[in-house]
Amino acid sequence: MEKRAPYATRHEDSRGRFFEEAPSATRTPFQRDRDRIIHSTAFRRLKQKTQVFVAHEGDHFRTRLTHSLEVAQISRSIARTLGLDEDLAETLALSHDLGHPPFGHAGEDQLDACMEPYEGFDHNAQSLRIVTRLERRYPLFNGLNLTWETLEGLVKHNGPLTGPDTPVTALPIAFRDFAPLEQLELDQFAGPEAQVAALSDDIAYNNHDIDDGIAAGLFTVDDLLELPVVGDVFRGVRMEFRDLDDRMVTYEAVRRLIGLWINDLVLETGARVKRLKPHSAAEVRALGEPLIGFSEGLEGPQRALRTFLYSRMYKHYRVNRMRSKAKRVLADLFEVFLNEPQTLPPPWNGAAMKEEGARRARIVCDYMAGMTDTYALEEHRRLFDTSALT
Repeated sequence: MEKRAPYATRHEDSRGRFFEEAPSATRTPFQRDRDRIIHSTAFRRLKQKTQVFVAHEGDHFRTRLTHSLEVAQISRSIARTLGLDEDLAETLALSHDLGHPPFGHAGEDQLDACMEPYEGFDHNAQSLRIVTRLERRYPLFNGLNLTWETLEGLVKHNGPLTGPDTPVTALPIAFRDFAPLEQLELDQFAGPEAQVAALSDDIAYNNHDIDDGIAAGLFTVDDLLELPVVGDVFRGVRMEFRDLDDRMVTYEAVRRLIGLWINDLVLETGARVKRLKPHSAAEVRALGEPLIGFSEGLEGPQRALRTFLYSRMYKHYRVNRMRSKAKRVLADLFEVFLNEPQTLPPPWNGAAMKEEGARRARIVCDYMAGMTDTYALEEHRRLFDTSALT
């Protein structure tokens, strides 16, 4: 058994679940949470939800599911090295994208625009809504009844939600609809495992977007060579393996870059542990600054990479065309479902027809946020293609 850091979250000291259940004879509370996430409907749907490309554009691009698995792998590796709870880190990595609607960030932007008169849409808040309300698999409660530590990490993995300038009333409605929300200590940072999962997400999508962008022909290896750190690694691989084609160069360089980012995070976190000296996960939450992080030396190269990806990938004309189509599909669907709730499938139609205004809009939003890319396109075809009779 790996040595556990004093500031790790201890499953033996879990604050429990909001609905009391008998403990498992074979799994820790966090292992049980992980299993509930994996068996959820929302998790399965991630296989056809994309981040940049639409699901039908190719089988080799990342989906939300493959991305979540990659984040989980990185999270476990880091958590093991730091002596944290690997199962909690993995659980938070697997659940961090549950609330994303179809069509990536374009889908979120459009759904937020549709919901603007009704307090908007936020994918992080939707994740909480899914695991506490929308997943219905148990006879005694709605949601998955996850532990306090998992819910706290899911809600705050990007940092505190409230502060002097951000009262609870300013949070998205999908957060505020969770009655025990304030019990999650919203003004503090999340525990160390949640911080690991959040930065593992950064490591995964930064490096794997390099891979997907090259595979899609949006940019080339040569385009990356002027970037700090990233260019050095690609150049090093080319010099070491002079006969490799650019596809194999990319695989090797991305592998090395992930290792570089992980090693930097581990070293920087070790330095922060020595400086801040936390003795428990509760002390980590109360520090007033993140315990887990990258060094200042890596922040500049990260910003340069994000700027490059933003201009050469996320704003590429092909991606812009996909975004435009995705927004029109979701806008059309929202208008029909809101004004003609009888067109929703059961049981959504029955629930929506009983409500009006914001309540009906939220039901429509929940239905649409759960769609996969392919299902949204198919729903649009069924409703707007006059030759489609079913």
